[in-house]
Amino acid sequence: MPPKKRTRYSKRSADSGEVDFAVHGDDETMPSVKDAEKPAGSRRKAAGSVKSGNKDTADNVPEYSHWLMKSEPESRIENGIDVKFGIEDLKALPSQTGCWDGVRNYQARNFMRQMKEGQLAFFYHSNCKEPGIAGLMKIVKEAYVDHTQFDKKDVHYDASSKQENPKWSMVDVQYQRMMKRYLSLSELKRYYHQHSTKGGPLKNLALFTRARLSVQPLTKEEFDFILSLEDREPLA
Repeated sequence: MPPKKRTRYSKRSADSGEVDFAVHGDDETMPSVKDAEKPAGSRRKAAGSVKSGNKDTADNVPEYSHWLMKSEPESRIENGIDVKFGIEDLKALPSQTGCWDGVRNYQARNFMRQMKEGQLAFFYHSNCKEPGIAGLMKIVKEAYVDHTQFDKKDVHYDASSKQENPKWSMVDVQYQRMMKRYLSLSELKRYYHQHSTKGGPLKNLALFTRARLSVQPLTKEEFDFILSLEDREPLA
């Protein structure tokens, strides 16, 4: 018998077990986006639930205002639940808004706790045939307690997290638009190698220097350069 699918409106990050084909694996747990109107059950996009990182304290990191957040656009059953959640799923939610839950990596969580309302993030499709940046979304609610850590039926349940001292946070995101063209991982990788050798905005891009993280920071220079690529012809 195939696993029974339980549809959930949820978006998820890649903090464990996620693999970006053609690069390195993403050893984080993929988060999941849920309909922000619904408290616990809905639909989710996720990757494994392995907790990466070993600190429950905020890292000493610079302030960022732009982000890249990974989610799985293709069906994958985990514990009987389809963790698929692509940008089209976010677009289809009420008010085109959902919560980015399921992050189980401390560094990725700390980045989410740094996010401010109104900041922009790239919606990155991961663990699929052609990973890449599919569109833009906006942070519409700053970090708050991720309820899925307490739900025993949830893929991201964490028995070690306590109601009086929750470990995990999430934010709400809202669909903004699709990219004018899909920016594939392979294209971004070519720019990364060029810039690493000759200098350029993407020389330290977290997508390659912190590949395991499902929630990644971008400098304004990195964000602006990547955004400019949608108006250029793809690299040959």
